[in-house]
Amino acid sequence: MTTIPHWIDGAPATGEDTAPVFNPATGAEQARVVLGGASDVDTAVAAASRAFDTWSESSLTQRTQVMFAFRQLLLDHEEELGRIISAEHGKTVDDARGEIVRGREVVEFACGLGDVLKGGFSDQVSRGVDVHNFRRPLGVVAGITPFNFPAMVPLWMHPIAIATGNAFILKPSERDPSAANFVARLYKKAGLPDGVFNVVHGGKDAVDAILTHPGIRAVSFVGSTPIAKYVHETATAHGKRVQALGGAKNHAVVLPDADLEYAANHITAGAYGSAGERCMAVSVAVAVGDAADGLVQVLERKAREIRVGPGDTPGTDMGPLVTKAAQERVENAVATAAAQGATVVVDGRGLKVEGHEEGFFTGPSLLDHVTAEMDAYKEELFGPVLAIVRAESLDQAIGLINANPYGNGTALFTASGEAARRFQRNVDVGMIGVNVPVPVPMSYYSFGGWKDSLIGDSPIHGPEGIRFYTRPKVVTTRWPRTAQQAAAGFNFPTSS
Repeated sequence: MTTIPHWIDGAPATGEDTAPVFNPATGAEQARVVLGGASDVDTAVAAASRAFDTWSESSLTQRTQVMFAFRQLLLDHEEELGRIISAEHGKTVDDARGEIVRGREVVEFACGLGDVLKGGFSDQVSRGVDVHNFRRPLGVVAGITPFNFPAMVPLWMHPIAIATGNAFILKPSERDPSAANFVARLYKKAGLPDGVFNVVHGGKDAVDAILTHPGIRAVSFVGSTPIAKYVHETATAHGKRVQALGGAKNHAVVLPDADLEYAANHITAGAYGSAGERCMAVSVAVAVGDAADGLVQVLERKAREIRVGPGDTPGTDMGPLVTKAAQERVENAVATAAAQGATVVVDGRGLKVEGHEEGFFTGPSLLDHVTAEMDAYKEELFGPVLAIVRAESLDQAIGLINANPYGNGTALFTASGEAARRFQRNVDVGMIGVNVPVPVPMSYYSFGGWKDSLIGDSPIHGPEGIRFYTRPKVVTTRWPRTAQQAAAGFNFPTSS
C-alpha cells in the first residue's frame, strides 16, 4: 500500500498517523496519506521561514524564471497530473486536464508580476521632497484547499504568493492528496529553492495548527461556508490576513426569448460536469414564463444522454462522486425532494456501472417544480442534481436570487440586451454570466462571490491576490544640498 507523505523543505516527510485514500470508481482503498498535526506544521513553518529570508530578497527576474519553468512543466505533465487527479477524485481525465489549464492561467499571470508590482512615484510633492511606494511580501503564508479541484484551487493561491516573494504551506484535502505532492516536485524541478513551497497533509488538527500558528501571516481557504466562517474567525483572532471563500447555490435564469437548445446544453454541462462537485456548478435553473415546459423537455433529454462511468474511460461524461458518504448524501437529497413535492423528472439514484459496482456512482437527477422552501433548493448538495424553479418574470427571478443567502455565481440566458443589463446590475451576486453558465473569470480578474459565498472581503487571484499576499510601503524622501540646510519646522512638509 502506497503511503503519501508530506513535502517539507524540498523532500518527502513521513508521519505516524494515516488515513485511507479511495479510488471512487471502484470503491477500493488505493493508498494511505499521512495525517499531520501541530508538530508537522511547526516543522513546515520553520523550513518556510528560513527559505523566506532568501527568497524574499531574490530578484523579480529569478522569480519570473522559476514561474516560467514551472508553467512549462505543468504543460509537459498535464496528462500525468490529470490522471492522478482522476484516480483520486473521480472526475474524468478531460475534466482534470481542464482544471490544470485554468490553474496554469494563474501561473501565467504570476509570470508577469514584474509589471503588476511596479510602484508609483510623485516628484516634488513639496520643495525638494519626493514620494514613492512599493509592495513587500508578508512572510510565510498558507492555503487550505478542498477536494473538488486538487490542482486548480491551490494554483489560484501559491503561484501569486510565491512570485511576490512569500513562502507557502499547502494543506490539501486528504481525500485526493497526491496532486499537491506532484506539484511540489514540479516546483523543485523548476528551480524553486527548498522550503519555499511545502505540503502538510491532515485533517482538523493540521487546519487548527495553521490557523493559530504565530509564524504564519496569512491564510487562504476555499470550502463550505460554515468552515469558511470558522477559518475567518479563528485566523483573524490570531492576527492573520484571511481569504475565506465559502459555498454556493448558483442560479441560471432562462428567459422565453433564449435559445432553449443552447441554454439547456450549457446548463447541463454546468450542472453535471465533475458530478456537480463544483462551487460554481449550476444547481438551480430558473425557468421564466413560457420557457419552463420547453426547457424541462430539453434538459431531460440531455440529462439522459450523459454517459456515466470511470473517469479514465474514453467517452465518459461524468465520473463518480468522491466518497461513499457523498453518494449517499446526494441520493438521500433526491428522495427528500420527492417527499417534499418536487417532480423527479430524471432519477439518478441506484445507478450501477458494469464492472465497477462498488464505485461511488450516482446518475444525473433533474427535479422540477422545486420551491424556495424545499431542502433541494436551500442546501448546497454538491452533486449531480439540477433543480428547476419556475418564475413568472425576470424581476421575480432576480428577487429569488437576491433572497438566497449565497451570492457566488449566476447566469442569464437571453437574446435581450436590455434584460441582460438589468440582470447584471440588479442581481446581488459576485460573478455573473450572460449566456455563459459558469462565469469563472480569467486569472487577471479576481474570483469571489458575495454574501455567504465570501467571508470577509478578500477575493482570490488577480489584482486582489496581489494585494492579499503583499503590503505597501510609502517612502517620503528629501535630499537637501549641504550648502542649503533648512531649519526644521513644526508644520507638515507638504505645506511649503
